[in-house]
Amino acid sequence: MAPAADRQGYWGPPTSTLEWCEENYAVSFYIAEFWNTVSNLIFILPPIYGAIQTYKDGLEKRYLAAYLCLTAVGLGSWCFHMTLKYEMQLLDELPMIYSCCVFVYCLYECFKYKNTVNYLLLFLLITYSAVVSIVYLNLKEPVFHQVMYGTLVSIIVLRSVYIVLWVYPWLRGLGYTSLAVFLMGFFLWNVDNIFCDKLRALREKMPPVVGAVTQFHAWWHILTGLGSYLHILL
Repeated sequence: MAPAADRQGYWGPPTSTLEWCEENYAVSFYIAEFWNTVSNLIFILPPIYGAIQTYKDGLEKRYLAAYLCLTAVGLGSWCFHMTLKYEMQLLDELPMIYSCCVFVYCLYECFKYKNTVNYLLLFLLITYSAVVSIVYLNLKEPVFHQVMYGTLVSIIVLRSVYIVLWVYPWLRGLGYTSLAVFLMGFFLWNVDNIFCDKLRALREKMPPVVGAVTQFHAWWHILTGLGSYLHILL
């Protein structure tokens, strides 16, 4: 029998520029990376609930946009990990940039007194998204996307720390919790990338359900999804 990583599945050979540590089609013939796929539910269900509550409470549309963007990331990531196709990879990665731009807009507009639109900030963020999209579509270099995404996350973190330290100190618990959960996910993402061979060898010796616990990219989804949801609440 071929190794789990080499199994053929419903969607055919991968065309994405990235593949993760989970063995392909090891659980389902129809889902390339099963655990990396289903873990995206944390990106989909809680934000949908948040969007519904935002609408019911009559909050500003920028918060509704934040929840819906997070849902879009989850749906795109679901399609990517299910198929490992390049087109689905873009459906995952580009919304990550767009959603972070929405988060940045929300954070820099949180002190205003009227329901207005910051057209300058909106223009800058739309321009950033467009430039990153165009360059990435032509370059097809995952590291470029990761750097551009990391830049936005750094801005979000710095702005959030400023808010909870100097403006709304009673929100420190929520702010630091969301940051800690996100950073834990980032840590496990790196462990999954660096020690992939050892993790795969370990999973071969473990029962399937127990081995699923070592799918650290799936944990990255769960923790960053939860951290992002808590950050929108912040």
